[in-house]
Amino acid sequence: MRSERSEDYLDLRLGQFLKIADLVGSGGEAKMVIQAGLVAVNGQTETRRGRHLQRQDTVTYRNSTVSVEEVLQTIEERQFS
Repeated sequence: MRSERSEDYLDLRLGQFLKIADLVGSGGEAKMVIQAGLVAVNGQTETRRGRHLQRQDTVTYRNSTVSVEEVLQTIEERQFS
């Protein structure tokens, strides 16, 4: 367990990220595509919906590769505009 959280640590799981990044429409869909092996994190197939992501990770689904950092920046910009 982490005693201190670094700036790179996120409490963001793969299933949540797919929804936030608009790659899927629902949590149920996220669960299905992850379990089917259709999602990759940093180029490696990932079947764990609860995998914790880090800012430097990239997620690929349906030929779309999305940077966690870029999605987080977009969210932050929306909050402050």
